[in-house]
Amino acid sequence: MQTLRSSVMAGLKQMFTGKDNKTLDLGRVLWAKAVVAFLGLAFYGVYKGNPVDYMAFGTGLAAVLAAGGAAIGFKAKTEPEDLDGDGIPDSKE
Repeated sequence: MQTLRSSVMAGLKQMFTGKDNKTLDLGRVLWAKAVVAFLGLAFYGVYKGNPVDYMAFGTGLAAVLAAGGAAIGFKAKTEPEDLDGDGIPDSKE
């Protein structure tokens, strides 16, 4: 049975790697950083006493999520794949 820490680490690895679950995907890492930065700036604005505009917040977050999803979709064909299941990315040639 896996411990909680190893389960979390395995989940994070799957979130930030390509199809082969071995190659770190810079696009996914930057997408996650953009979401964290967006949320951090939004919460900082509320902390400083700025009024909350939920429509603008939702629209901005949707734009960040959509842009990241589109970027991942555009580059999906370039990700290495493990075609034979041996854990080593294979070439498509």
